[in-house]
Amino acid sequence: MYLVVFRNRKRADIDAAQYDADAEAMELLAKSQPGYRAFKSYTSQDGEVVAISEWDGEASARAWGSQAEHAIVQGRGREEYYEEYTMFACDDPRIHQFKRTK
Repeated sequence: MYLVVFRNRKRADIDAAQYDADAEAMELLAKSQPGYRAFKSYTSQDGEVVAISEWDGEASARAWGSQAEHAIVQGRGREEYYEEYTMFACDDPRIHQFKRTK
């Protein structure tokens, strides 16, 4: 598994409706990409967003990163949506799980 964590803060002056439309379109497109496993996004009380995507491997995550439509929306994100962002990526993350059993 390859894990990508995208932390970001949006600009105060974004077109929220356009951002939401782009985010929804990108989520649907990502789900159709080879190697896609899962995606979740969380917003903290201070406005920071943490989005987590899981991929079969680095190649599929990188292919998503350079997918043509996604690349266009990434550019729009830098120009119009984000104040700042940081992306973390790791191959073969160490995973600890707990599941309550009855």
